[in-house]
Amino acid sequence: MAATKASKEQKYDRQLRLWGDHGQEVLENAHVCLINATASGTEILKNLVLPGIGAFTIIDGHTVLGEDNRAQAATELLQELNSDVSGNFVEESADQLLDNDPEFFHRFSIVIGVQLSESTRLRLGSVLWAVGVPFLVCWTYGLMGYMRLVVKEHTVIESHPDNALEDLRLDRPFSELTDHIQSYQLESMEKKDHSHTPWIVIIAKFLETWLTEHDGQPPKNYKEKEAFRQMIREGILKKENGVREDEENFEEAVKNVNTALNPTKVPSSVEDLFNSEQCTNITSQSAAFWVMLRAVKEFVLHEGKGCLPARGTIPDMISDSQRFINLQNVYRDKALQDAAAVAKHVESLLQTTGKTPETLSEKDIKLFCKNAAFLRVVHCRSLAEEYAVESVNKDEITSCMDSPDSEMVLYLMLRSVDRFYQQHSRYPGVYNYQVEEDISKLKLCVTSLLQEYNLNVSIKDDYIHELSLLMVVLFVSGAAAQEVIKMVSHQFVPFNNTFIYNAMSQTSATYQL
Repeated sequence: MAATKASKEQKYDRQLRLWGDHGQEVLENAHVCLINATASGTEILKNLVLPGIGAFTIIDGHTVLGEDNRAQAATELLQELNSDVSGNFVEESADQLLDNDPEFFHRFSIVIGVQLSESTRLRLGSVLWAVGVPFLVCWTYGLMGYMRLVVKEHTVIESHPDNALEDLRLDRPFSELTDHIQSYQLESMEKKDHSHTPWIVIIAKFLETWLTEHDGQPPKNYKEKEAFRQMIREGILKKENGVREDEENFEEAVKNVNTALNPTKVPSSVEDLFNSEQCTNITSQSAAFWVMLRAVKEFVLHEGKGCLPARGTIPDMISDSQRFINLQNVYRDKALQDAAAVAKHVESLLQTTGKTPETLSEKDIKLFCKNAAFLRVVHCRSLAEEYAVESVNKDEITSCMDSPDSEMVLYLMLRSVDRFYQQHSRYPGVYNYQVEEDISKLKLCVTSLLQEYNLNVSIKDDYIHELSLLMVVLFVSGAAAQEVIKMVSHQFVPFNNTFIYNAMSQTSATYQL
């Protein structure tokens, strides 16, 4: 077993650094369904098989040559890429399965539909929406790429935000941190100890002095923060000739004043989640995310005194090892205490809903508490809402169409191509000798779409003439695979809800349609 674990760590080393061993475990337990083993579809699966998705099932009723089934051929070749992955195939179309066994789709972690007609998208989208299975629609046509994520609710614990602010609590220090800071006496330290004091401690010590001299008010504006920085600079030891010593830790403290003075508060996005119906009304049907969120809310109201559970981490800084470890342990121990308090609230909530405490592990609760400031929930609209005349997002479409070259134009073009296919059972431009005729027919489809939705916008003829069957496969397939991993692992935040790629200008955009 150890050897197997070691070999997996070596095999998946790079991705483990992204989403950790727990993320990899979730990935290896996922079962992905792909409808249509097209160039795009197989490329998406390739990008999921290589990092070790647990299993995949290809649904495709098309043949390659003679009796060769496309689903079977793609499954066999994809399995050669990674022996850890289980591959399956079904030699039927999605419409056949929807007619005969719609519950077949309930078993999957996510369903990916590639090059599906509008009618099939709507039927399948309705089935998956009802049971909460995520549906990712992918379509490449001409020099355009399209993805649509359809999921009623998707929760994200590890959103991995860029430039996340540190959780240092210097404006609201907990008792253990206060005691630790008090153990430092900067004014009586030898040079070696003075120059190895962590910058968090330095700022905390000088902040005490500042608060005493300014009626308990911390530095707030630029002028006050500059004065505070100068106070720290004055604390640098001086040589016999009065010249300041070279103390990098104090310079580091000066640079981190803004970071250290960041107010400790519950982010507005998390407050919104606290006030949501899912958090307020916990039932036996509530997902683990909402149970833990309610427990965190209870913690904030009681033990936390308005603060989220401590994150328990500090940034690297100039210091000797022992002082850094001691300070790190203060924050780490506080995080453990807070997580334990949250765990008691979780246990109480589980009991009231008739679930056993073992439903949520200590590891799960600690991870949730560590990321409490960055929780995200994505709610997409259904395809039925997007396509229905009475609920189409006209505001989003018309506002984006202020720019005649907006990617929204491509969305409208793709919807028009859908109509062309429904009317003619083929895509425009398939036959060279019909190009001019197809352009006229496609114009009628564009006009029909705009009139149906009462959209007072215009589309340049250039977009209709530029449609061809060149595929933008690699870019969209790579992006789609990333979104699948986000959905399966519940790490990083997926787009909401429509993504358009324009290979002509090499630009992309997301829309909530």
